[in-house]
Amino acid sequence: MDLTAIRTDYAQAGLHERDAHPSPTGQLDRWLKEAVAAKHPEPTAMTLATATADGEPDARIVLLKELDERGLVFFTGYGSAKGRELAANPRACACFFWVLLERQIRVTGSITKVSREETEAYFARRPRASQLGAWASQQSAVISGREELESNLAEMIGRFGDEPIPAPPEWGGYRLSVERLELWQGRPSRLHDRLRYTRTVDATWRIDRLSP
Repeated sequence: MDLTAIRTDYAQAGLHERDAHPSPTGQLDRWLKEAVAAKHPEPTAMTLATATADGEPDARIVLLKELDERGLVFFTGYGSAKGRELAANPRACACFFWVLLERQIRVTGSITKVSREETEAYFARRPRASQLGAWASQQSAVISGREELESNLAEMIGRFGDEPIPAPPEWGGYRLSVERLELWQGRPSRLHDRLRYTRTVDATWRIDRLSP
């Protein structure tokens, strides 16, 4: 297949420094709301890149669940591949791509676990089927087949009955703090707009324009 024949030109919008929110999380919130308003599929989906202690890279799609000035929050099993990697190397990069809006955001920073209270509060808002699934799956572990998952799920249904379901002890949230954030807006002729937020020593944000 000749991939050079697949060509896309970007011409929906531009991005000027004067229009950028002074806070990187404020800008992310703004673009996220615009993606939701545009009915973009899975607007909260982000590629989360991690690395092992010896630098082996890994990446997968996760869903952003909370956003404020402290950072970006997602939830997963602590014993999962990403959980083990974050324990060994607590830094990550997240990337959003809203193709319908010709926009991308990259966020780089350190990772910390959210409090158990935050995890329980979020878990209580999940659909019951998702709560049961979190108990039924030992994330990233090798299993014998689909039947093992279904058997585990049936066991959890019997175990909890109609009672409230707490978050599993080895499941919870992580917060990605924002140390650097880059905006990308597609433009014609591949002369894209790129603005980068960088935290300065006095805890303010500097915005630089980068060459595409």
